[in-house]
Amino acid sequence: MKNVDMLVVGAGIFGLTIAERVANELGKKILVIDKRNHIGGNSYSEIDTETGIECHKYGAHIFHTSNTIVWEYVNRFSKFTNYQHRVYSVHNNEVFSLPINLGTINQFFRANFTPDEAKKLIANQAKDAPEVPKNLKEQGIKLIGQSLFEAFVMNYTAKQWQTSAEELSPDIIKRLPVRYNYNNRYFSDVYEGLPKNGYGRLFKTMLDSGGEKITLRLGTDYFNDNELREFTSGGGLTIFTGPIDQFFDYKYGELSWRSVMFKKETLPIHDFQGCPVMNYADLEQPFTRIIEFKHFHPERTSNGYSKDSRKTVIYKEFSKEWKKGEEPYYPVGTRDDQEKLKKYQQLAKQYPNVVFGGRLGEYAYYDMDVTFLSALTMFKNIVTDWYKKHEN
Repeated sequence: MKNVDMLVVGAGIFGLTIAERVANELGKKILVIDKRNHIGGNSYSEIDTETGIECHKYGAHIFHTSNTIVWEYVNRFSKFTNYQHRVYSVHNNEVFSLPINLGTINQFFRANFTPDEAKKLIANQAKDAPEVPKNLKEQGIKLIGQSLFEAFVMNYTAKQWQTSAEELSPDIIKRLPVRYNYNNRYFSDVYEGLPKNGYGRLFKTMLDSGGEKITLRLGTDYFNDNELREFTSGGGLTIFTGPIDQFFDYKYGELSWRSVMFKKETLPIHDFQGCPVMNYADLEQPFTRIIEFKHFHPERTSNGYSKDSRKTVIYKEFSKEWKKGEEPYYPVGTRDDQEKLKKYQQLAKQYPNVVFGGRLGEYAYYDMDVTFLSALTMFKNIVTDWYKKHEN
């Protein structure tokens, strides 16, 4: 660990952002490690060799934000397309648009409601929901009423979390917007798009911007490398983006997660489903959704990115229970989890040279833009202060 000023554990969004800022703003030398064989964490994408289609290896990742600072930051490293995300859902063999909007409501109830009439209908269906929902079911009914909740959320949730809606946090369903117009754009942020040349290229450009100040070491497990652990225990500044409970050897028990499994299929057809993402709300289908990646970049079909337009790549996404050693995706966040997290956060205060960040380090579900912002904020408020104190 000679000539290393900072260790970054995890080459995902949070770790790469901190490394880029420290290299280019403070001129420090950084070692970035990751146990995987690629950078970018779960946002990583790669080109399918058979078809030339860019696939998001860990599920669909759409960049969207209303934060100008974040948007300007990511645009330093990549141009973005004008892609706008739209999602559809199959229920009772019929396709509906999501998020719930006036079109969804009128189609579901076979009606022609005006916005005010739809609001009254949903309000009537939600009248028995408590003012302050205690769980996902109560929150869902409050948002969209009993009928729509049972059709589009209840069974989908059961598949995704394999836990009843009564046992899940109400915060989960708050991510799903409801609109009383025909706007079926999934996100309502000011800025939205996909990196023109892919996420893999974006992250590589971030790393390359640091030049020789940033050293990358892939296929490296922090917990199996004594030299890395000694750097941290010796007081070296460490940005840790792995699971916070693992850092402390699960002293207070494991935090619970949901994991995801993908079944990739390359099909000899031009178009499988006509859209990027199709949800499956009913229990008859074991998967939660199907992603068809060629629809994320329609602009590429005419300029040589796709090798064979007669083929397509789909991912069937299955939710599964997480077990130690598997990839954690979504924090479950039960009351027991929150109590454990508080204990780990208290323990972390004993390590002033370790910054815990990202979805694993903070045990939080973050969109990409929030992760970028969190890293930029920690760099400005914590990392720079740390160096000021230790260089005086």
